[in-house]
Amino acid sequence: MAQPQGFEWVKRKNGDVVITHLGKLATVLRGRRAAKFLDDVSGGDDQALMARVTGNYKRGNEKMGRRRRGR
Repeated sequence: MAQPQGFEWVKRKNGDVVITHLGKLATVLRGRRAAKFLDDVSGGDDQALMARVTGNYKRGNEKMGRRRRGR
């Protein structure tokens, strides 16, 4: 499985964390979720963490499920 790529994050002055994927807004974390994200991102693989937080990661079955719906 390919590693997630293209995620970036920015911390705003008010404490919110804005996560983008390939230049488009993916999510905005506020409060406890933003604080937990900032603690976790300092630990290592930030691309995988951002993919998990935003729900934007591949499982390998997207195309197959799309084909089966029409049948």
